[in-house]
Amino acid sequence: MTGALRRFRALPLRSRLALLVATAVAVAVAAVAAACWFVTKAQLNQQMDNSLRSSKVDEKYLTSLYNYCGGATLLPPPPFTSGYTVQLVDADGTVCIAPKKAALPVSHADIAVAEGQQDYALHSARTESGTKMRVYTSQVHIGPLVRPGLAVSVAVPMDQVTDPLTQLAFVLLIVSGIGVIGAGAAGLWVARTGLRPVDELTAAVEHVARTEDLSLRIPVEGEDEIARLSRSFNSMTASLATSRDRQAQLIADAGHELRTPLTSLRTNVELLARSDETGRPIPPDDRRALMKSVTAQMTELASLIGDLQELARPDAAQPGPLQVVGLHDIASAALERARLRGPELTITADLEPWYVRAEPAALERAVVNVLDNAVKFSPPHGTVAVALRDGELTVVDQGPGIPAEDLPYVFERFWRSPTARQLPGSGLGLSIVARTVQQAGGEVALHPSPGGGTKASIRLPGAPQPPPENP
Repeated sequence: MTGALRRFRALPLRSRLALLVATAVAVAVAAVAAACWFVTKAQLNQQMDNSLRSSKVDEKYLTSLYNYCGGATLLPPPPFTSGYTVQLVDADGTVCIAPKKAALPVSHADIAVAEGQQDYALHSARTESGTKMRVYTSQVHIGPLVRPGLAVSVAVPMDQVTDPLTQLAFVLLIVSGIGVIGAGAAGLWVARTGLRPVDELTAAVEHVARTEDLSLRIPVEGEDEIARLSRSFNSMTASLATSRDRQAQLIADAGHELRTPLTSLRTNVELLARSDETGRPIPPDDRRALMKSVTAQMTELASLIGDLQELARPDAAQPGPLQVVGLHDIASAALERARLRGPELTITADLEPWYVRAEPAALERAVVNVLDNAVKFSPPHGTVAVALRDGELTVVDQGPGIPAEDLPYVFERFWRSPTARQLPGSGLGLSIVARTVQQAGGEVALHPSPGGGTKASIRLPGAPQPPPENP
């Protein structure tokens, strides 16, 4: 059974479908044919029994047969031409039948009828020659009286029923075979026609796997399952193409961004190495400037690599475990780091308690990135105002601001405005901010500040305040 099932599963899909259709039709046809045969058999047997019950044997024939068997006359009864076999049955089982006729076996039911214990008996019997007969035994009526101790059996050959049934079975077998063969052919045609879209989809998938051509699209017709599958495949290939394009763009942008600090770092290192090789010392002030530049470039390179790792980590598309945290606490911690990076700036804070559901580390990194931008673009001795009211965190700086035509692009990866390209940074900070805030169910936006500079706003939905910790 397991081997047959394994061989069946090894067949092509259209062959399996055609075989299943042919099998289903064969079972249905066999069931209908068997039902037809049995119903016909029952009807024919019923008709034969009714014919035997309604048969009437002539009294003269019975009298002549009775006298012949009793020795009252030497003349046999005239031939009984109705097609029935007639015999008399005595109560002791003695049989009286016309000459040259095969006697029928006597059953207990026949004797019971002869003894008057029952009115009639209906059964099947087989003669000595092997002919199967249907026998109807009843009491003998000779004259107006019933003759006690004697019964008459009337029999007819069963081939009147078995021959038509044999012919019917042969006809049903031929018709069923033709039906099964036709069903198999129709099933194969239906399978070929119905699976043509699947063949097209398979060819498309094989083409994509062979050539990596994600621009291939399958024509979609209708609203059935195949159309949905084709539509899903087209959507999948479009998403893969977009993802591959974004990956290629990310690699190109990352290479471009990495090239600048690496080139500057290489130049400075080569100057230091050449000074050591030639024995010509670099003036102390210039050497300190070179070392400061190397340190800044290494810091920028490390920051860029960290941002790239943040964007490329496998779980970047899915947020980490969310917790109820205080946005005001996270903003306070980020403010401490911002004051260290811009000690000459005045950073004011007005933070109201506000609890949100977010990933704490990712949310703190997002707030730090926003504050870093404000510190980076603020003029010396400028002011950065930070406020948290009604779930909205705002950061306002006094920098040059962002042109209106650049605002739609500020959250794209590696995008940097022309005025900011000479400043350190990778162009990934705001894209990380946008992704983190969106995963927390919030919104982030940049607007020109009324007093000059830029206003960054982060709005996050509130969460129930956690219970106080036990001391």
